[in-house]
Amino acid sequence: MKTEDITLFHRIVETGSLVEAADILNLPKSTLSRRLTALEEELNVKLFHRQSRAMTLTASGSHFYDKTTPMLAQLEQTLSELSGQDAEVAGHLRILIFPIPELLQITHAIFEFMDLNPGLTVEIIVSTEPQDMIRNNIDLAFMLEDAFNENEMVARHMITETVHFFASPEYLAKTDIPVTQDNLSEHNSILFRYPNGKIFNDVPFGQDRTLTVKGNLCVNSLDMCLEATLMGRGISMMPLAFAQEHVDSGSLKMLFEEVEPYEGKVYLVYPSRRFISLASQRFIDFMMEAMEECIRTGNCDRVASIRGSIKSIV
Repeated sequence: MKTEDITLFHRIVETGSLVEAADILNLPKSTLSRRLTALEEELNVKLFHRQSRAMTLTASGSHFYDKTTPMLAQLEQTLSELSGQDAEVAGHLRILIFPIPELLQITHAIFEFMDLNPGLTVEIIVSTEPQDMIRNNIDLAFMLEDAFNENEMVARHMITETVHFFASPEYLAKTDIPVTQDNLSEHNSILFRYPNGKIFNDVPFGQDRTLTVKGNLCVNSLDMCLEATLMGRGISMMPLAFAQEHVDSGSLKMLFEEVEPYEGKVYLVYPSRRFISLASQRFIDFMMEAMEECIRTGNCDRVASIRGSIKSIV
């Protein structure tokens, strides 16, 4: 019995469809169907109830999935221990990245990890839309702290961003309402919707206060939020790194500079109920060390090669 066929079986379970699994794995549907049939014949059990639009597990299939999930995880751990810390990894990684200010730095680090492991292929997905990581076969994701369900994910803290309030001189000139912390709720704010559907309208103010804001525009993109702020559509809350050049040029004004800024966190996450591959393990350790190097040296334009010790995370 091939472990690759068991892995394919897991992907079919997680997508609920032979067609979707084939699309995600970039395999012909006929190939996936043939290998599934061979697995069922070898086990001498029926794993799925086959329907026109979906596939559901039989009792035997559900039992096989539950039992093989920890087995695959243990196999990956064993391979990691046997291959040694310097061995390159192969396979394929699908990585989701929320469009954060550090998007390019993360991308550069991914490229360097690929250079260290030429047998690896990577797909990068940049999106603010909700993504079912298991159903869409996404191995890892860089997401904001409020954008994922902590009960369903294992999360590693990667980046901390200071987040401030901003407005354009145009907006400040046309408003009759003083811009104070007591009057912020009376202003037109540019609202932000997270991938999990939550609208960020109860905003932290300093370290011990939360203010409710309102506005006539809601976006799910930092680029759109920045553009709307520059065009005088209202007051926004954004990472300083994202708006700094516009503050320096005078096209944006930072508000409430005397107030300690809110710290937003970015996490590297993966589904808690799926076994984590050797490639994912190595990538997580690489990224943790790469980000530490970035913070320590202050040089995040090019993440230095990480060839130090690789630590197990499972």
